Amino acid sequence: MTSDKNLVGAAGENLVLSRLLSRGILASQAPRGTRKADILVNPLDGGAPILIQVKTTLHTGKRAKWHMKEKHEDISDQDMFYCFVELGEKDSDVFIIPAKKVSQVIKASYKAWLKAPGKKGQAHNETVMRWITSKYPWDVPGLKQDWMDEYLEWREKPKIERP
Repeated sequence: MTSDKNLVGAAGENLVLSRLLSRGILASQAPRGTRKADILVNPLDGGAPILIQVKTTLHTGKRAKWHMKEKHEDISDQDMFYCFVELGEKDSDVFIIPAKKVSQVIKASYKAWLKAPGKKGQAHNETVMRWITSKYPWDVPGLKQDWMDEYLEWREKPKIERP
């Protein structure tokens, strides 16, 4: 599989879009450069539109993780969801997680990372980079290992619904 970031990102966006459309969910790709959203969902039942940001990584056989930034700590809109895609050679997983939950996890995991010692026992330095994963290599208070499993795509019905 390709490691070209643009192609990987486009593959993830098109995979999510395809899966939404195949389930009868009206969705379209957002115009390039649209702030916060890669995909726009317009519920046919007259509900409010939903924004989806897609983050994609390649399956490597190791723990999947997606790079995020400090700005993602502050995105918690009720109409916003993230689709974290792990592209595989044959099968791909998509985790559909509300932005509010992503914001909480990123804040908590970054705070825990700052407190955890580095590989050589040194303190970690402040950075704008963050990442999200189902299995952090350090303890994140209030977060269990494999926490993302409950958000794995389409177990029963898409979780692209507001609480």
